[in-house]
Amino acid sequence: MSAGTILPAALVLLCGMLPVYAQQEDSVAITLDLKDVVIVSESYRKAMERASALPIEVAGEQFLMQHLGGNLAQTLAHLPGIHSMDIGSGFAKPMIRGMGFNRISVTENGIKQEGQQWGADHGLEIDAFGAERILVRKGPASLLYGSDAMGGVIEISQLPPPPDNRVFGEVITLGKSGNATLGGSLMTGFRYEAFHAKLRYSEQHFADYRIPADTIVYLTQHMPVHGRRLKNTAGFERDASLHAGYRLGAYGATYVLSNAFQQTGFFPGAHGIPDAARLTDDGNRRNVDLPFSRVNHLKASSRQQYAFPSGTIAWDAGFQQNDREEWSLFHTHYAGQSPPEKEADRELAFTLRTFSSSARLRLFPSGQWEHTFGWDMHLQHNRIGGYAFLLPAYRRFSSGALWLASYTPVPGLDLSGGLRYDFGRIRCEAYSDPYLESYLLGRGYTAGQIEAYRWRSYPADRSFGDISASAGLIWTPNGTHRFKANIGRSFRLPGANELASNGVHHGAFRHEQGDPSLGSEKGWQCDVSAAYQGPGLSLSLSPFVAWFDNYIYLKPTGEWSALPHAGQIYRYTGAEAVFAGAEAALSADFPQGFTYEFTAEYVHTYNMDEHIPLSFSPPPAMNNTLSWRKKDLRVYAGLQSIAAQHRTARNEDPTPGAHLLHGGASFPVVLCGTRAEVHLSVHNLLDTAFYNHLSFYRKVEIPEPGRSFRFVIKIPFKNNLK
Repeated sequence: MSAGTILPAALVLLCGMLPVYAQQEDSVAITLDLKDVVIVSESYRKAMERASALPIEVAGEQFLMQHLGGNLAQTLAHLPGIHSMDIGSGFAKPMIRGMGFNRISVTENGIKQEGQQWGADHGLEIDAFGAERILVRKGPASLLYGSDAMGGVIEISQLPPPPDNRVFGEVITLGKSGNATLGGSLMTGFRYEAFHAKLRYSEQHFADYRIPADTIVYLTQHMPVHGRRLKNTAGFERDASLHAGYRLGAYGATYVLSNAFQQTGFFPGAHGIPDAARLTDDGNRRNVDLPFSRVNHLKASSRQQYAFPSGTIAWDAGFQQNDREEWSLFHTHYAGQSPPEKEADRELAFTLRTFSSSARLRLFPSGQWEHTFGWDMHLQHNRIGGYAFLLPAYRRFSSGALWLASYTPVPGLDLSGGLRYDFGRIRCEAYSDPYLESYLLGRGYTAGQIEAYRWRSYPADRSFGDISASAGLIWTPNGTHRFKANIGRSFRLPGANELASNGVHHGAFRHEQGDPSLGSEKGWQCDVSAAYQGPGLSLSLSPFVAWFDNYIYLKPTGEWSALPHAGQIYRYTGAEAVFAGAEAALSADFPQGFTYEFTAEYVHTYNMDEHIPLSFSPPPAMNNTLSWRKKDLRVYAGLQSIAAQHRTARNEDPTPGAHLLHGGASFPVVLCGTRAEVHLSVHNLLDTAFYNHLSFYRKVEIPEPGRSFRFVIKIPFKNNLK
């Protein structure tokens, strides 16, 4: 099916449905008793704090504008407990308390983002300008969001439409010196009576980014960095979205259509075999040459809701198509393999289509009890292409049913608990490599060895089913103290890469191999938090611990791969593992408009089978920020301290620590009669050379970007309608 037929089909599917759905978080401003429905005006953050027994972080408009850098994961990394696994300056994926990939869910407007999130070099295909409000749930969220949310959830949503009839919009411009980013976003919309809609278009272009180093070292080989610019790390992004809705009385409906396109180059020394000859300066900082990644993500969804005196009923539906390609100059490891007739340099291609549906029924039988019944379903089909092989084509189906209840025996004490059962089935297609068969025959391998290797993927048909459960409490003894505790059992269905991958992952420099016999991940997690918020002072502490009896990770086997230029085989393996750590935060107001803020985070991971830490464990970190505010002017300076990470997995390099200075200012200006917001900042003021332990380029000894100045200007506009 072509893109030209997919889009109309998706629109017919969505517009022809008459579902009713409301996200749980969208209903927090509605309090129902036995007699009336009362609209309560309160802050979103406070409402979420009261509604969730898990520790949460809320990123509102001001936070997102202050830290906007064109990359959503790097923006969220300013929150405690959230980390960014960077792939240069263009792509990044979020991590929560050391968990990432398929262990956390990212939802946008109620739909779970489905791409190739299993890969360390795959980022989020979400418009950073279009994220108007973000809620991060830290901890086991499988009960509400399914098996892939065992480490937490990042919920991206839109602000509600204006309360009156008007035309509204905004213009945002972005610039960064570190990689010469130029970007912007235009949003315009209207509300008239029961209807509202808004359209957004965003685009940004960035050049090869600058690092504070002239050479990098990989496997004792010195490779030059000409002009301190990392060659071929330029790229661009184009995003468009349309939101339309209707609200009349107790019924509301919203439809969303969006498309995100990204193209970013890979540093030639970090794709395939590092070679200094490929790093010669081409004299163009903005071109995207081979190798590069190209991603297009189309998403269409509907959200409807209906409220009645004793509850709400809701239904969500969505369709996504994620097209990801990696392009590299055609190369063959086998004699006689000729390039494809079309698109000869397309190394890998994945097309993932996902249909999803979610239903929720919330009941309020009394002022003390609330019950939620839910059902979720996902149907996926992944196709493959390109001249290389890593992951087979597959189909995946998953479905789950849940019950969640909350009880308020006395004011200030909320108890909650629930159960969920999920079922999943995955079918992987077989794949035979005739070129590898000829190669092995010429190398003198036996018939048995050739038969074992030529099947790069065996047909596999696996089914999984398991239970998630949680119990929690929120105790608010007075207006300044809040205590939370939550214990949960969660599980995760293994992905197709963990069951059936079998090929050279050039970006990771290894032969990755799945294990079709793997079981699902299972674990118990416990979170506790205490918070105080009084006049001029707030404190919080959130320790956590998690135990998994079958944590799936890539284990070096010590076996040498028969694939040419593949090196050692890394096989997905289950192990008993432990995660533990904590986040702490403090904010204190002082006279003359000064405020001091402190955050700290620590994650400890341990593979109990191997008696070593797990890979990609974030190092401890602290942030100290001193700000001064006078009316609408805010000036701040910050010290970010990152500890050295010596607790590493086998064949993972330790990373030294660093201290980084940042600063900035925010203030309004009047442009053409409109009040605009201006945010200026500088990152890594002293141009310190440091490494991100979670970076995709860490293995090639590439330091993080150097000093970078940034500006963001947001110009809102509105015009009331009669």
